[in-house]
Amino acid sequence: MFVAPDERHERLTAQAAAFADQFPTGRKSDRHGDFDRHTWRHCADYGLLHMPLPTDDAPSGASLCDIFAVLEGLGYGGLDEGLLFALGAHLWTVILPVRDYGTDGQRHRYLTGLADGTLIGANASTEPEAGSDVFAMSTQATRDGRHYILNGNKTLITNAPVADLFIIYATLDPALGPLGITSFLVDADTPGLKCGAPLDKMGLRTAPMGELTLKDCRVPAENMLGREGRGAKVFMSAMEYERAGLLAPSLGIMRRQLEACTTYARTRRQFGQPIGRHQAVAHRIVDMRVRLDAARALVYRAAYLKDQGMPASQEAATAKLYVSEAYVQSSLDTMRIHGGQGYLTVNGVEIDLRNAVGALFYSGTSDIQRNIIARALNI
Repeated sequence: MFVAPDERHERLTAQAAAFADQFPTGRKSDRHGDFDRHTWRHCADYGLLHMPLPTDDAPSGASLCDIFAVLEGLGYGGLDEGLLFALGAHLWTVILPVRDYGTDGQRHRYLTGLADGTLIGANASTEPEAGSDVFAMSTQATRDGRHYILNGNKTLITNAPVADLFIIYATLDPALGPLGITSFLVDADTPGLKCGAPLDKMGLRTAPMGELTLKDCRVPAENMLGREGRGAKVFMSAMEYERAGLLAPSLGIMRRQLEACTTYARTRRQFGQPIGRHQAVAHRIVDMRVRLDAARALVYRAAYLKDQGMPASQEAATAKLYVSEAYVQSSLDTMRIHGGQGYLTVNGVEIDLRNAVGALFYSGTSDIQRNIIARALNI
């Protein structure tokens, strides 16, 4: 199945790119790892975070294809990629789970703030000894009357240092495996919940990431998200959305890289001619174009299937696997084409490569995506 963005999606992408062009690229903030809450609020005002939520005109919310088109435009327009990553984590792993699994009271309490940018959400699943094997988590949830008591540690939690709301996954009984996992909505100021200092990272520095410590953290039973023992279902639903959509901005970045390299190849001269006349350079740019076209097709295919209410676990994993690897390779090619100038931070080429490397790990490593696809193929 081939699904390509149509004229409407191209228009949404162009509008989002023009919006993103108003804001800093994040290069200056990258040096210090500064989180830009001001631009976060502007993205919320633009309507990005409200897109998946029901309206009078769209009772089911905007389609994923529309949301992906906007994210692609924000990436192309040069909006700080760390911020886009943080927005994506908030959108796919907090807003959508609350929309899909929250009670009416939970939706009423949280969705407005999450959509208008006044609340920032974080998904807390990863643990020091439970990363790829996420359902081996040891964070314990113990029922105590009308509360649950949470104890454990979480790490590599995107948005943790600035979050107002966490979706925290804990096990009722490790022996039950996935059937013991339950998810909870936990406000950041809940006693017993402590967030550590922001973690220093190679890339995506403007997306704050941290560790959580839960020590006798009392959470009202009414804050359980979904049913007891069904947290794995909440988590896997969020991951399917995230794997399909978290790299949508990278499509715009890869297109921007392609255009920059094409222009540079036409104007930079070596050995008496533009470097684009050299086959080694021209072929590298062609490969960048092929990767971009394939990546877009895979991402929008996963979005289309989800929009049709069809399962898309394999397609989301395929998109995540291919686009993450393609993004890294195209970022390397961009560096090679720009040569020594690309290695200098002042030119803003190397930042894409540092950011791209993270895509090989977040939302499941490339090998985890291969495992998902292999299971779907029954091998």
